[in-house]
Amino acid sequence: MSSRTEAVKIAPNDAFNIQTVLWVKHWNEHLFSFAVDRPASLRFRSGEFVMIGLPTEARPLLRAYSIASPSYSDELEFLSIAVPDGPLTSRLRHIIAGDEIYLARKTTGTLVADALTPGKRLFLLATGTGLAPFLSIMRDPDIYERYEQVVIVHSVRHLSDLAFRDVLESRLAGDPLVEEEAAAKFRYLPIVTREPFPRQQRITTLMENGGLFEGIDGEPRLDPAHDRVMMCGSMDMIRDCSAILERLGFEEGSNAKPADFVIEKAFVG
Repeated sequence: MSSRTEAVKIAPNDAFNIQTVLWVKHWNEHLFSFAVDRPASLRFRSGEFVMIGLPTEARPLLRAYSIASPSYSDELEFLSIAVPDGPLTSRLRHIIAGDEIYLARKTTGTLVADALTPGKRLFLLATGTGLAPFLSIMRDPDIYERYEQVVIVHSVRHLSDLAFRDVLESRLAGDPLVEEEAAAKFRYLPIVTREPFPRQQRITTLMENGGLFEGIDGEPRLDPAHDRVMMCGSMDMIRDCSAILERLGFEEGSNAKPADFVIEKAFVG
């Protein structure tokens, strides 16, 4: 973490908004959250991502970050891993409140409800900071109108990587917009693979042995007739889970052609 006491300002850039960092929270030595003020002109759908970055001598260094805050929030919240030699994240991890970052003027992405056909159960499968877009989706009242159950499965290597665990385990208790709906419909399945933990198996294993349906209503199997799936995180997880879903008859959807499951390829972490 940085010991700076003065915030860093950056030069204007016509291609991006310049936004002020409001707060930073470090979950451990390599995982942190932060938020910036939201431009009045920015609109996005829960689950989308935006390009953010910092200046360099030549041009801004930019990466795609999923927005972790819901679409109605006055803040834009992000969840990031600090890669030791990462061109952006090795610098971004040292930001403090009052610093400025570049923020693209438009958002995009496939992890949105509009890219899925109607269903009954929504499974949100994440590894690491792939949790970020689902933090937005789970706080969107529209999701609880669309689905009878919303299940977040979050797989990490170490216990300290379970960011937002308290909020997720509480089923969003205290959230002014979705508290009642989430208490009835929301479920959280954390996984820790490299430390002792009640649930240590990989997401693919849980999909195949029925562990994915622990404490969840309905049949203990995935069915394209009523189940929908979103995935974000490691490409290995996305590839392996996609193969299982396709074997079960699921079809990948998009904004142009909604279907049974969607993935996010533009991802940091």
